[in-house]
Amino acid sequence: MIEAVVTMLALGAACGGILSVASKVFYVYEDPRIAQIEGLLAGANCGGCGYPGCSSAAVAVVGGKAPPSVCVVSGMETAAEVAAVMGLDPGSAEPLLSKNLCDGGSRAEDRYIYMGVNSCRALAALYGGKRVCSIGCLGLGDCIQACIFDAVHMGENGYPVVDETKCVGCGACERACPKNILRVRTMSQRLLHFNTEDDPLAPCQQTCPAEIDIPRYIECIRSGDYEGAVHTIRERNPLLLTCGRVCPHPCEDYCRRGIEEEPVSINQLKRFAADYEMNSGKRVPIPCAPDTDKKVAVVGAGPAGLTCAYFLRRLGHAVTILDMMPKFGGMVRYGIPEYRLPKEVLQWEIQGILDLGIEPRENVRLGEDFDIASLESEGFDAIFLGIGAWKDYQLRVEGENLKGCYTGIDFLTKFAVNQQSETPPYDISIGKKCIVIGGGNTAIDCVRTLVRCGAKEVSIVYRRTRAEMPANDVEIVAAEHEGVNFHFLAAPTRIIGDENGRATHLEYQKMELGEPDASGRRRPVPIEGSETLMEADMIITAIGQGPDVSFAEKDGRVKDMAFTRWSTIDADPEILQSSVPHIFAAGDAYTGASLVVEAIGGGRRAARAIHLYLTGQEVAPVDRSLRKKHIPESLFEHVENLGPSKRAEMPELPVKERIRSFAEADLVLPEEEALREANRCLNCCRLCYNPDEKAA
Repeated sequence: MIEAVVTMLALGAACGGILSVASKVFYVYEDPRIAQIEGLLAGANCGGCGYPGCSSAAVAVVGGKAPPSVCVVSGMETAAEVAAVMGLDPGSAEPLLSKNLCDGGSRAEDRYIYMGVNSCRALAALYGGKRVCSIGCLGLGDCIQACIFDAVHMGENGYPVVDETKCVGCGACERACPKNILRVRTMSQRLLHFNTEDDPLAPCQQTCPAEIDIPRYIECIRSGDYEGAVHTIRERNPLLLTCGRVCPHPCEDYCRRGIEEEPVSINQLKRFAADYEMNSGKRVPIPCAPDTDKKVAVVGAGPAGLTCAYFLRRLGHAVTILDMMPKFGGMVRYGIPEYRLPKEVLQWEIQGILDLGIEPRENVRLGEDFDIASLESEGFDAIFLGIGAWKDYQLRVEGENLKGCYTGIDFLTKFAVNQQSETPPYDISIGKKCIVIGGGNTAIDCVRTLVRCGAKEVSIVYRRTRAEMPANDVEIVAAEHEGVNFHFLAAPTRIIGDENGRATHLEYQKMELGEPDASGRRRPVPIEGSETLMEADMIITAIGQGPDVSFAEKDGRVKDMAFTRWSTIDADPEILQSSVPHIFAAGDAYTGASLVVEAIGGGRRAARAIHLYLTGQEVAPVDRSLRKKHIPESLFEHVENLGPSKRAEMPELPVKERIRSFAEADLVLPEEEALREANRCLNCCRLCYNPDEKAA
């Protein structure tokens, strides 16, 4: 009996020892966060997330293979709680949504007849599909079958349409699509997307510096969804009211209808949508990502700075804008006259950006009231410089500092400040005979302002011909209608004054055009002995401007920052990061004086780079970026099946009425005209377009 007990105890001890060793050898550790996260998920085990069940989804989150928003049944609160368990940026908790990038459907021609399995994946395996378009939708509906939430259906035009109210962002449709046409992204990911060589893009969208999805917002207008048009534009450009008034619309140069006849009036349609929102009495809601606890200082409240601040705030970052002027807007407020861009309109647009939660600081100048070091000491994690181009170029001729002589931006700025002040701080004496030297938009703005101020004779002196003038043609035509005199092939040589030091005459030398220079324009060559005098009591030099970078001399933190020989900030063209890693730049401070829409595009590109920097990602260029390039196959030489269709004329105040005041000269299209103009759009993509019904 005793032997049996001892034997059993020995066996028990041996088994215990073996089990103890085995538990050490075969121990499997489970991260406690898995159980925590599984407890937070809905527990439906529906598989909509792409994983077999909630337990597998929790394992994927902890393993970094799925985002905190993995559960398609739970909402934002659950995603934020999961993010907290993982110690992640709550911005990763943004909901996902599927978007269809191609609305070509059955429009693209067929290369061959397909009689195989009724599946997109099978069709794609055969020479990439039957369509001539290599990237477009194949139209057989694999995505529809893959969606268990009934959120995708085949539209009447042969391409899948996503019902955003039903889409949970599970990604099943994206995984099913062999052409990567359906993409499931968060709002932030959509905001950060830039045109690439692989995208389905119309030529107009490829050309737009802000990369607005032009066909989509025009389609929204055509269908009466004006809020949708505003939302589409604002996903790329927050200054749609401003651009609708001052953009020279380079996109229209690549409109396919323009190959055969007049292009679609893209910019007038943008203004129609923008004015609709402003006049509707309510603002279209602008969502922002959850806060990230990162702070960015934006120096300069012009188009680049406002755009950068807007996108950074929508990405969840805290933003402070600092500007040297009493009101925000930069050059669009102080350099563009009231008759082109009413200050009330501009202020409404700027307020909508600030209302996202951006802190404004006016009347503070970089290098005097603050510097880079003080911004760093405040805890800003990154700095954006959008300081504009406020420094006028000098004529460098005798007498340009006489009384009655101004430079273009200086004159327009002082005039704008006076208009917005109850007690004007500047004494500007408008002459009777006024001359503006230059051929750009600033020169045109000056002469049209002088006309409205009551000057009896207003002239432009330009050293080339009208064909070489860089100003917008519509502005030149408007100036002609308003009675401005143009003196071409005339290069100023000196300004003559009286005994009181006041300008009385401009001397210029007649020119003739020689060979083209670096700009591609024919170089003006002086004609000896052709000096001519013009009587004038007010002369404005508007021959260009550049950034004022004198702050760098006073700020030890940026003494090593690289600048170009044109005094612009030297930055990488794709990521706009300066030689100081946490400082970025765009707009005129980077490009020199350029288009408002160019500054807007740069501000968004800089916001992307700053976001990557703040979130610890590699600040890398956009892969296969299409910036300032075109997809060759999309550039047609001929467009078939178009019927005659007259372009909408911009309504404007009559000349006699508009020159008496600073009331807005160019007006918005009536709704009926806007809808007719929207119907002129061919809704193009890379290869596809809609021919006119009657012509086809």
